[in-house]
Amino acid sequence: DVQLVESGGGLVQPGGSLRLSCAASGSSRYRTSPYGMAWFRQIPGKEPEDIRSREGVAAITDTEGPRYADSVKGRFAVSQDTTKLTLYLDMDNLRPEDTAIYYCAADTKYNTVVRGVALHPRMYDVWGRGTQVTVS
Repeated sequence: DVQLVESGGGLVQPGGSLRLSCAASGSSRYRTSPYGMAWFRQIPGKEPEDIRSREGVAAITDTEGPRYADSVKGRFAVSQDTTKLTLYLDMDNLRPEDTAIYYCAADTKYNTVVRGVALHPRMYDVWGRGTQVTVS
């Protein structure tokens, strides 16, 4: 089974930068790398276990190139290493409203084969534990 571990969160002042990383280990039955990977975030006060309440931030899938939420376009950049097993999120010009728990997610069932769904949390079946980002 695929497992995800996030790192790189922390406390940063407004206007600052952070880089998040997500390392995927293990493999699905059919592939050595997920069909798609994405970053989601959940703001304080939301039920942590409610995946539907997580906002899609950025994603890369086999079907589409990088996709971003409107709120982070021009400030965040998503990328992968050549193995497609490590996902990065470079966050610049951070704002207080970016404060959230950031989760990495992987699609091992090819749900993201459909265009336009890369930022929908229900397309992803494997989730990391999250890393806290605080902008203050």
